[in-house]
Amino acid sequence: MSKLTHNYQQSQFSIFGKCLLIWIVLCFVLFSIVGAIVSVPVGKKSSHTSLLNITENISADFYLTMLTAELRPLKSQYDEALPNITFSDFLLQFTTQLNRTDIRTLFGNELPGFYPYQHRIIIGQADTNYSNLPVESSAPLETILEDRSVIDSPPVADEGEGVTEEVSEKTVFIYNTHNRESFLPHLDDVTDPNAAFHPEVNVTLISEQMKQTLATKGIGALVDQTDFTQVLHDQGWEYWQSYEASKPVVEEAFSQNEELNYVFDIHRDSRRKEDTTITIDDQDYARLFFVVGADFDQNEKNIELATVLHEELEKEYPGLSRGVVEMGGSGRNGVYNQDVSENAILIEFGGVDNTLEELYRTAEAFADIFADYYWDAEQASSN
Repeated sequence: MSKLTHNYQQSQFSIFGKCLLIWIVLCFVLFSIVGAIVSVPVGKKSSHTSLLNITENISADFYLTMLTAELRPLKSQYDEALPNITFSDFLLQFTTQLNRTDIRTLFGNELPGFYPYQHRIIIGQADTNYSNLPVESSAPLETILEDRSVIDSPPVADEGEGVTEEVSEKTVFIYNTHNRESFLPHLDDVTDPNAAFHPEVNVTLISEQMKQTLATKGIGALVDQTDFTQVLHDQGWEYWQSYEASKPVVEEAFSQNEELNYVFDIHRDSRRKEDTTITIDDQDYARLFFVVGADFDQNEKNIELATVLHEELEKEYPGLSRGVVEMGGSGRNGVYNQDVSENAILIEFGGVDNTLEELYRTAEAFADIFADYYWDAEQASSN
């Protein structure tokens, strides 16, 4: 019996030794990966961004479980509510970005319908989720260039009361990368949202409205009128190259105007009315969505500006802003020319079903809120 016991103990020790060796190897591999990530040279993809891309799908419950193991007050508060998360769960999520409790991580990179999960909602409303994030126009260039008739003469942007002369100092630059994005209520015999484009009745009218409203607040804005859709056609480029067409214009504007400090790229969401319209004080408004690119270094300030503007809008016009989202990855530009300035943001104004009246109201509301932010920032910088 003693010999059998001795052999059994040796067998147990052998199994334990193998498990310990495997554990050591896994830990070595894990820390080697982390070390490689954080040692990425500056100027390439930043280490913090790379690390975020890898760890973003690790369940928050795992981190909370780690904290409760060390902090007893947290353990007593959350222990019963937390799932049983093991090291193998963490290793699976860290190395493959697959979370066994979230099926979206399995299909997110493979199925087109799941691609919004790659993005990150910074702040949003109760109805803001990954299924209703902004959708960029994706029609073929020849469809966008087709001739379409307008139903009626759309309202012209108000000249703005109180403006006696144009503000000479231009501190805001407004442009429209997808400048022909239009609105179904103003197009004759067009019902397909993928065909809502027009060379004149489009998002550029929103930019003009914003410029005029800002002028009433003493803020000068420069609105670019470049037809980037025509530029794409002339260059033989595809529609997804729109930001390549618009970036030189933004860079030139900054090189020629030292006063420029803020950049707004105005777009129209492809979503429908139920997502893009809200009634405030018995008037319909086109809702906003702030978009910041995820695929460039040091976008923190861009996110900060968008978040502040969302929060200020929420105080005066609850629900007008749908939120702030960081977008990038496959199928997206992910930069949106925002690497030109830390005060550059993309704003989705309404959707294909909104009217210009609704859009103008929103442009005025945004300009009012931005003006308050602008002058507070100017006063703070002068002190």
